[in-house]
Amino acid sequence: MAVLSCLCSAKLGSPLHKTASTTPKPAVPPSLLRYPFRISANSLSPATLSPQSQAPRKDPLLSLGESLSTAGFIALLSASLFFASDPALAFKGGGPYGAEVTRGQDLTGKDFSGKSLIKQDFKTSILRQANFKGAKLIGASFFDADLTGADLSEADLRGADFSLANVVKVNLSNANLEGATATGNTSFKGSIITGADFTDVPLRDDQREYLCKIADGVNPVTGNATRDTLLCN
Repeated sequence: MAVLSCLCSAKLGSPLHKTASTTPKPAVPPSLLRYPFRISANSLSPATLSPQSQAPRKDPLLSLGESLSTAGFIALLSASLFFASDPALAFKGGGPYGAEVTRGQDLTGKDFSGKSLIKQDFKTSILRQANFKGAKLIGASFFDADLTGADLSEADLRGADFSLANVVKVNLSNANLEGATATGNTSFKGSIITGADFTDVPLRDDQREYLCKIADGVNPVTGNATRDTLLCN
């Protein structure tokens, strides 16, 4: 019995027994006890348990992009309203204008006779049967405009741009077109050119040939014969 008692005492007092019975459990930091959620032995980091960390963080670049998009939209809307309040401003930038907007407009039958329209912009406008008799149109632009049946007699058209314009059945008698541009598909078919001055006007060979067949007269301002300015000889 004495031997058995000693053996039992030795087993109970062995280091193995002490380790199993006295190993301390992980302690929870007091600072975490205030958070109202469960704490496991594997998640004791304040960073993972902080209430602020539970809310999703917004990407600063995404916020900046949204701000720029909003500012751009507001600027575009403001510009649209500004131009809508003043239609003339919507076409500015291509040179001096008269009192009216004349670019991209339907000006059929409009009377511009005798007016000073230097560098006026008539790009892409409809100018059928419009009256430009005696008007000053130096440097004016008729780019891609429809001038069918218009009256340009005695008009000062020096340096005017007729590129891609429809100049069919137009009255150009005694008009001065010195240095004007007539490139592309510009057509003078059926036009009256008596006394017109075409000095230094670049023309397609087929247009020059056509105009030479109907050319006659002398320009009263420059004194140049129409056929000579067309280089018909």
